[in-house]
Order: sequence, then structure tokens, then C-alpha cells
Amino acid sequence: MKQVIVTAVAAAVLGLALPAFAQNIAVVNGKPVPKARLDALAAQIAKTGRQIPPEAQGQLREEVISREVFMQEAQRRGLDATDDYKQQLELARQAILIRELFVDFAKSNPISDADITAEYNKFVAANGGKEYRARHILVEDEASARAIIAQLKRGGKFEDIAKAKSRDKASSVNGGDLDWASPANFVPEFSGAMVKLAKGQVSAEPVKSEHGWHVIRIDDVREAQLPKLEEVKPQIVQQMQQQKLGQFQEELRAKARVE
Repeated sequence: MKQVIVTAVAAAVLGLALPAFAQNIAVVNGKPVPKARLDALAAQIAKTGRQIPPEAQGQLREEVISREVFMQEAQRRGLDATDDYKQQLELARQAILIRELFVDFAKSNPISDADITAEYNKFVAANGGKEYRARHILVEDEASARAIIAQLKRGGKFEDIAKAKSRDKASSVNGGDLDWASPANFVPEFSGAMVKLAKGQVSAEPVKSEHGWHVIRIDDVREAQLPKLEEVKPQIVQQMQQQKLGQFQEELRAKARVE
């Protein structure tokens, strides 16, 4: 009977202790490691976009336990009392608090769909119009450019001359091909001459720019192929968030009394 009573009492005590113990994932050298620490690490990983599969939960637990072991050893050696540790801890505290401020600002100042659409329309207005598939041969002086124009008139092949004589090595390997681009992608002298050419036409006169002398040919012209709003929406949101955050930072600096 005494054994039964002792067992019953022990069971009751364990039953009361179980909820508290369940809040810990382990006890390291007599010190409980709370489950909240595991949850915090998992949440931190989740913020980076990484998923934690069920089979990795054990590894995560081992990581938290290892951190506790290492932390206890560092404390045993008195490393948490050094000036270097305290300075690093203060810098980490500042960084975390500032990050929380910026996260709070972003939540309080969301980018609306109207803002996104307006920004996209500005992008379309700035990049719309026509795109040109141009080729060019870049040489050092006007005389060389005129000689190339004369050679083309005699039946010379533009692509072969570009490969042999163009100083623009990036495009010369492709026969002078500059791919599809808007006039805004080029220096004004080049784009000004390019847009005056019709499809298949070669510039009758050499075109001088800061890079040298160009002979230009237009292979094709089309309306600008711009991405749809949904394709660039994430980039627009990120850019606008950065702009808003930058303005917020400048305003705080401007209002601060620095002596």
C-alpha cells in the first residue's frame, strides 16, 4: 500500500511538472533551454524566405543546444564581462532596434496599387517609343570611317568589316550588332544619326562621338517591347520602398538636434 501511495504521489508531482518542462527543449548543465529560443531561431530563418522541413527540426534543436553549450563556456571564461563584448553587444542592439524601426515604418507606409501604377506609367513614358536594331563600325579617325563607307558602297559586307576593323570589341565579334535598344541608350551624336536612318540604310557620313568615328547601319525598327506591370511590380515596390525609407531617414536627420 505504501508503494502504491508513493507511486501515485510521484505521478501527481510529475503531472504538475510536465507543462513547465514542456516549455523547454533541453536542460544543459542544469540550465533549462526554453522552447521560445527554438521558435525565435525558426522565425528568424523564415524571415529570410527559407523553409524549414519537418525533418530539419531535430537539427534546429541541436543548433540551439549547441549555442547554449558554447554560451555557457564563454560565460565561464568571463568573456561576457570584457569591453570588446559589451561594445559589440551595444552595436548589435542598435542594429536590431534600427531594423525594427525601418520595418515598422514600412508597415505603416505601404505602397498602394495607385502608386505602383503611376510609377509604371512614368517608366513607360520614359522608355516607350521605338527601338532600333543597329550595327556600327567604330574607328579612330574620319578618314578611316570614310574609307569604310566607300568599301561598303563597292559591295563590302558590313559584318565582315566590323569584325576586322571595329574598335568596339564587344560588338565587333557579332558583326557590329548592338542588339535592340532605344535611342536613350546611346550618346546623343550616335542616337541622333541613328534615328534618321531607314531600315537597311547605312549612314552616308561618318558620325563623330566621344568614342571615335562611327559607321552605322539599321537592321530593323520596332515599337519598344516593355515588360508588363505584373512582371516588374516587385522591383517597382522595392524601389519605391527604398525611396520612402530614404526620405524618412533624411527627415529624421534634419529634425535631430546634433550639438
